[in-house]
Amino acid sequence: MEEKFKSKYRIPSSRLSNWDYGSQGLYYITICTKDRIKYFGDICKNGLETQNIASIRLSDIGEKANKNWLEIPNHFAFIELDEFVIMPNHIHGILFINKPEKELWEINKFGIQSQNLASVIRGFKASVKTFATKNNLEFSWQPRYHDRVIRNEQEYLNIREYIFNNPGQWLLKGDIDDHLYDL
Repeated sequence: MEEKFKSKYRIPSSRLSNWDYGSQGLYYITICTKDRIKYFGDICKNGLETQNIASIRLSDIGEKANKNWLEIPNHFAFIELDEFVIMPNHIHGILFINKPEKELWEINKFGIQSQNLASVIRGFKASVKTFATKNNLEFSWQPRYHDRVIRNEQEYLNIREYIFNNPGQWLLKGDIDDHLYDL
């Protein structure tokens, strides 16, 4: 029976097939809530209406997501945080996997993930979901997440600016669903 459906109904991976997601590098991450429900809070205007300045007023679950994101390096010593933002229904962030001593290249594969990007994201998502469950808060993540290996300095600078400006763009778009950064 196993052979009958082997790989027939599996959703293709969105990861780079020849990349080691445990290797040193910068990774742009977007994690969304299920059905894009705005669990994390609301975007508020700051300052003059002509300026594109905004911030998010975090809900309890948004506060926990923010706190747990900042604690990622405490659980994964090889992770360094860069720019990130908690939006009403998603999170954008840049993670740096700092493993200069890593020599063995292990390409992305299906199965158990450890000490790599997938294990970091899984741990983060589980910590927020556990908090919600323990506190009887309605909350669910979208099953997958978006990642992009940042390949050069200009791309890095563009993504940082995009993340920083994301709350203001949310207001300009009239609170419509955010799009993923498209390079």
